[in-house]
Amino acid sequence: MDSIILKYAFAALTALAISATPAAAVEQNCRFIQAKPDREACYKRQEEELAAKRKPAAPASDGTTLETLRQMRQDDDAVYRSINNICRGC
Repeated sequence: MDSIILKYAFAALTALAISATPAAAVEQNCRFIQAKPDREACYKRQEEELAAKRKPAAPASDGTTLETLRQMRQDDDAVYRSINNICRGC
């Protein structure tokens, strides 16, 4: 009885491990394609998918970022001017 439960538990864990690694499963599929052009096309698709996943997201708007930096610089200059007008050690 215990051996039957153990077998089912092992099968369930194995299925979970296989489903948790989809990239490896896709790679396996490409490896077993017999026709060389089809296999190479499969590998190329995989590389493109991985590159798309690794590519960082582009910033939404560069103009807004530049304007924000410009505004921060103006604010900093105003603070520095007010600090310089403070009497130190009067």
